Amino acid sequence: MSSPRTVDVEDLGAWLLKGNADLVDLRERFSVEPHVERWCVQPSYRLGLMRAGQPVLFWGSGSRRRDIAYGIWGAGRLTGPARRDGDGWEVPLDLTIAPPDAWIPRSVIRSHGVLADLEVLRQPQGSNPSFVTVREYAVITSLLA
Repeated sequence: MSSPRTVDVEDLGAWLLKGNADLVDLRERFSVEPHVERWCVQPSYRLGLMRAGQPVLFWGSGSRRRDIAYGIWGAGRLTGPARRDGDGWEVPLDLTIAPPDAWIPRSVIRSHGVLADLEVLRQPQGSNPSFVTVREYAVITSLLA
């Protein structure tokens, strides 16, 4: 297993926030309210690099029951830097979760030459936030369009 790469702000295409459908009913939550204004993140040096206006993607970890697809479920922007929230950290967002038929499934990502090396695939239990490079983000943007 490879170790997480250090984020290079010059090659930062977008932050990638993760949600785990085994811990929370994400499908129900996002069907009721697809707009996300904040999300929990884990403390690391990466939080100090987060700025308003930076692109952000949402990665749904799916479900071990396989009834919810892993993949990129939504896109948006940070509206500010990471901030403490009680005992943890969160980032303010303007992010919308797409309808399930518009998600980019993990199988598509894994089979794409540019996207097959995404940090979230190499280190699924790694950092939250994860990141995508400028080149990877350009491909993801085209797939979301």
